[in-house]
Amino acid sequence: MSDLTFSVRGQSNSATKFTAKARQFSLIIDEPDTLGGNDEAANPVEFILAGLAGCLNVVGHLVAKELHFELKQLDIEITGEINPNKFLGLSKDERSGFKAINVSLCIRLKLLLYLEVIISWIAVANSSLLVTR
Repeated sequence: MSDLTFSVRGQSNSATKFTAKARQFSLIIDEPDTLGGNDEAANPVEFILAGLAGCLNVVGHLVAKELHFELKQLDIEITGEINPNKFLGLSKDERSGFKAINVSLCIRLKLLLYLEVIISWIAVANSSLLVTR
């Protein structure tokens, strides 16, 4: 398969709200009240974390198929820690962006697997993620 190109296009509705189109889908991004927005939608950081969770879901199922087992259920919880002081202009010393991203996976399998297979699934899925490089 050749390279794929994805794009998003949109417009600013206010200092904190952005409306985007990705293919035929509309996305609204806004900040919570505590960050100056109207809390009308998920904020950019939450969209990034949701994108990572979506990639984990797709890759997790693909890798399970490669390893010849099926995931009955895959629950994903991701938390990201940021310090907003640089973003808010309150500090020049703080690092912008995530300080930490923590991922918690809960899997249910259709059959009993050896621990080595599950460890292999985690390793291959982690190395295959598109959004972490």
